[in-house]
Amino acid sequence: MTKIMVIDDDRHIAELISLYLRKEGFETKEVYNGRAAVDAFPVYAPSLVLLDLMLPEMDGYQVCREIRRISTVPIIMLTAKGETFDKVLGLELGADDYMVKPFEPKELVARVKAVLRRYENKSTVSPGVIVFPNLSIDPEKLVVLYHGRQLELPPKEFELLHYLASHPGRPFSRDQLLSAVWGYDFAGDTRTVDVHIKRLREKMRKEDTWEIKTVWGTGYKFEE
Repeated sequence: MTKIMVIDDDRHIAELISLYLRKEGFETKEVYNGRAAVDAFPVYAPSLVLLDLMLPEMDGYQVCREIRRISTVPIIMLTAKGETFDKVLGLELGADDYMVKPFEPKELVARVKAVLRRYENKSTVSPGVIVFPNLSIDPEKLVVLYHGRQLELPPKEFELLHYLASHPGRPFSRDQLLSAVWGYDFAGDTRTVDVHIKRLREKMRKEDTWEIKTVWGTGYKFEE
């Protein structure tokens, strides 16, 4: 059974979310405190995390950062309407999606299912290891070797790198990359692509004979 951790300091909201998720066949665990969530995460080992932004002891950003140190599990951030929520910061920390409260529980369940499908569906990854100087991408093992060391990449960073490297020299718009990597049902905007490109570049800063190049007015391409 797919396990989902619901992290929200409002017990009523956490219980309501869990009720709807359990009706759809998910197993849930509710946690009401940021520090407790970080401690419980490796023990419960959920398949997805619903993470409220405003939490006691540790806020949602801190919790997201701590989870990303040890796991690439999908994270959907929840934020109350009117709160200052920097979507780019959330994505930079590794969140996969976000929802603004108040939301319809059925919409949240649909979003959970969509994120899980994207996480589990590797259809955008074709068989065969891609090799460039100092870089190899193994889609079967989901492993990237860069200058002899393994890069720890969250799923969307891996899929984005693989998709670009699978089509060297071909430019893609941000909308094309969103559709190919995130799927047509993704509710985010094109800044999501920019954030993930930035994170990939930060992890691969050595001088190489290839690069993820910005195509001004269009988007990005992998160029040798």
